[in-house]
Amino acid sequence: MKKIIFLLFFGSTILLTAQELTFKKGVVTDSVIINDSIQESFALYLPKNFEISKNWPVIFLFDELGRGRQLVRFFQDAAEKEGYILAASNSIHDSLPISQNILISNRMFNKTFQLFSIHPKRIYTGGIANGGRLASIVPVFVPNIDGVVSFGGSLGNVEVLSTKNMFHYIGIVSKEDYNYPIMLADELVLNGLKFPNQLLLMNNGNKMQEQHQLQKAMQIFTLSSMAKGSIPLNETFLNQSYEANLAEIDSLIASKKLLEAEKLIQETQSVYRVHLKVDELKEKLKTLKKDKLFRTQRRNENNVFFKESLIKEDYAYYLEEDVLTYNFNNLGWWNFQMEDLKKYEKSQNVAERQMGKRLYGYVNALVDDTENMLKKEKVVDEDALLFVFMLKTITDPKGYDSYLEIISLSSKIEDYGTALFYMEELLKNGFTDKETLYNLEHTALLRITPEFNELVTKYLDDARYGIKEQ
Repeated sequence: MKKIIFLLFFGSTILLTAQELTFKKGVVTDSVIINDSIQESFALYLPKNFEISKNWPVIFLFDELGRGRQLVRFFQDAAEKEGYILAASNSIHDSLPISQNILISNRMFNKTFQLFSIHPKRIYTGGIANGGRLASIVPVFVPNIDGVVSFGGSLGNVEVLSTKNMFHYIGIVSKEDYNYPIMLADELVLNGLKFPNQLLLMNNGNKMQEQHQLQKAMQIFTLSSMAKGSIPLNETFLNQSYEANLAEIDSLIASKKLLEAEKLIQETQSVYRVHLKVDELKEKLKTLKKDKLFRTQRRNENNVFFKESLIKEDYAYYLEEDVLTYNFNNLGWWNFQMEDLKKYEKSQNVAERQMGKRLYGYVNALVDDTENMLKKEKVVDEDALLFVFMLKTITDPKGYDSYLEIISLSSKIEDYGTALFYMEELLKNGFTDKETLYNLEHTALLRITPEFNELVTKYLDDARYGIKEQ
């Protein structure tokens, strides 16, 4: 692979350029235009205490669908508290080649450097899920990136990592996220390559904890900059953040979340040992590992990981086989698998409950990837695609788009029985957008049938076409 080299410009025009444009502090700016000749833009956030004369850290954020504003808003509170500029491209898209997305990113970087005084040793990238994966690839191609924060996204490609271009990686993930085992494996790879890294754990769906971990990631970057001498050591900040981590560790131990406590002890040691003596942490870890409950929780998690890996292999194997052979008869097996996953929700074993949620996320991600692959083929295999959409109604019953796709594809081949069946299933699941139903592609003949209009009348009232009685 050829490495693309980009130049990041820092110069005396920063203050002048920044004075020509007006940005509100503490408010997300939706669209900062790159220049008049390029239709690219990015969302921007400046902390309330922003000063033009000061060098600032910046996190460039990535979303695979170019949702810059939403992404900046997600990181905004943590950036405000820790004093970071945020910038997120509105022009990145997963349909573009990686090389083009990197070029778009580089133009956003350079525009930001022209506008503001950015600290040359405090440039970071970040993102959520697939955006986090892209953020971890950017430092391979763009120099001077000091760190990456990835929220629920594994490394983009471990094969391109090089000790000649190292960066500080911080992953944030829930133990219910299907990426959790993958990110644990990534951690081992990074440790082997001597990349500085931390993996921060959180409860899935807990908004306060999500923001807490984002804030902690930014604190870690700041502490790392202090350790390198890039910024002066702030002993008050250092001691307060360390004490906060100790309190969090004690809270986890008190609530019997011993595996999470072990993880936080290890990560806290790796961050603070360059600044402070961490003998207290060593003693906590030693005591924890002697605890009988800790050993039981570790054994349960290891057993679950093994079981999970076998189930994931089955999902991947059978999905590939079913798509290749159009095996609609196997939809019953998939339905059984989804019912089986529901049993884990009631398990007394915490590790099993977490596994069930990870597997649910995994199978849906697997099906989505298969759909995307089929759609990218030069000649779209509509039979295979129809199978995938039917499978998605099983793995994600509230995903209305799958039902609509089935109705459209079935109507295209005049299989109105299938179209009507999935139409009723769609309506049973709470779909209410009558306008979308009546404008669905390939359904002109279906829409004038009595059966179609009976279903609309039954679930949505008021069919567009009357039902004539004989």
